[in-house]
Amino acid sequence: MKRESKVLRVAAYCRVSTDKLDQANSLESQQRYFNEYIARNPLWELAEIYVDEGITGTNTYKRENFNRMIRDGKDGKFDMIITKEVSRFARNLLDGIYYTRQLREYGIRLIFMNDGIDTDQPDHEFRLAMMGSIAQEESRKTSERVKWGQRRRMEQGVVFGRDMLGYDVRDGKLIINEEGAEVVRLIFHKYLDEGKGCHVIANELRESGIKTSRFMKEWSYTVILRVLRNEKYCGDLVQQKTYTASYLSHKKKTNNGELDYVVIKDHHEPIIPRERFEAAQRELERRHNMHYTKN
Repeated sequence: MKRESKVLRVAAYCRVSTDKLDQANSLESQQRYFNEYIARNPLWELAEIYVDEGITGTNTYKRENFNRMIRDGKDGKFDMIITKEVSRFARNLLDGIYYTRQLREYGIRLIFMNDGIDTDQPDHEFRLAMMGSIAQEESRKTSERVKWGQRRRMEQGVVFGRDMLGYDVRDGKLIINEEGAEVVRLIFHKYLDEGKGCHVIANELRESGIKTSRFMKEWSYTVILRVLRNEKYCGDLVQQKTYTASYLSHKKKTNNGELDYVVIKDHHEPIIPRERFEAAQRELERRHNMHYTKN
C-alpha cells in the first residue's frame, strides 16, 4: 500500500555499460539528472538512486543493485521508481513485465521517462511489451554484430582468451612466458621421456612446490591432461571452443559441433616442437586404448 502522505519517496534506477563513451549517458550525468529532476518536484523526495555499471541489461541475475532495489521495494522503502527508458530497466521482455508486475503488487509505481510509460496508466503493460520487444530485438542484433566481429577477428589470428601456463596474452597475441614454458616442457618430458602418468606428474609437481598459472586449478590428473592435449603448445590456435548460446542468458556452452572451429596452424611460437606434441597425442591414445582393453 502507498503512504497517505502527499510527498512520495522516489527511487531512480540507472544502468551504464562500460562501452558507453558519450557523456549524455555517463553514470555521473544520469545520477545528476535524477537528483535534479526529483528535486524540481515539491511532492517528491529522493529515496535512493540505484546504479549498476558495466553490466549487460539482457538479464537481471548479475545486476546487484537492481535486485536490491526490488527487495527494498518489497520492504516499502519507496513509493515510486523513475528510470529513463525500458532498455535501461530490462532489455529482456519477460523480465521487464515480470518486475513491473511484481513492483505494482508492492504498491510501487514506475515511470519510464523517455518512453512515456507510467504504470498507473491502464495501457501501460501493452506499451511496455512493445518497447520491451524493441529493446530485446536491439539486444539480439547487437549480440549478432559482436559475435560476427569476434569471428572475423579470430579468423585474422587475434587471440580471445586470457593468460595460460606458458603464454601471456598481449594485444591479441600469444607471447611465451618462459617461467611457465619451462613447466610445460617439464610435463612433456615426464610424460614422454620418463613414461609417467598424469596422476604421478601432478603429485610430483605439487610436492616440488611448482605453481600452476593463476587461472589454473591445483595440479591434478585433469590439469596435466589438458596441458598435454593443448594444441597451443605446438603453435596452433583453435578458437570458438565455446560459444554463447543465448544473448539473453549470456551463458557459455561447449562447442560440440554447433559452430565451426577457427583453426590456424603455425599461428605463434611453439613451446613444444610439433613432432614431440604429436608423439604425446599418440601416447595418450595408446595408453587410453590399453586401459580400456584391460577393462
